[in-house]
Amino acid sequence: MIKSWMVIAAVGLLIAVGSNLFTPSDVKWFKRLQRPQWLTFEFAIPLIWTFIFICGGWSAYIVWEKDPGTARTWWLMAFYILVEIAIVAYTPVMFRLRSLKVGTIIGAIGSILGVILAITVWTVSGWAALLLLPYAIWSPIGTYTTWEMIHLNPQDE
Repeated sequence: MIKSWMVIAAVGLLIAVGSNLFTPSDVKWFKRLQRPQWLTFEFAIPLIWTFIFICGGWSAYIVWEKDPGTARTWWLMAFYILVEIAIVAYTPVMFRLRSLKVGTIIGAIGSILGVILAITVWTVSGWAALLLLPYAIWSPIGTYTTWEMIHLNPQDE
């Protein structure tokens, strides 16, 4: 029998893999951009996002298991998917449009959606909401970093 955590993990992985819609020239554009001097931890960003996605999936699993199959739970699962789509849209859309401003906007939208999700999920499970805290903390940092990069790379606004 397929377990709910397997479905949640598969959907999350499918969305994440589906977001890899950028070309080598898009990556080259991003790599040449100036970064803030305080961004000394860029090497750790993929690990941070991996942790955040695991926490988000675990949160969704807790919510699903609290009341599986109900209309409310399905709506919450759709909200989790919406937040993940906002998260993973950041890179391909910003890279494709080569616009830090667009990246900042997508990051801000994702941050807001993530906080709304955490508040909504709190009514179902405090643990599930706490597992969304890493995203609620990290997403504004990433958004602020992109916003700072606009000032360092005005030609790529």
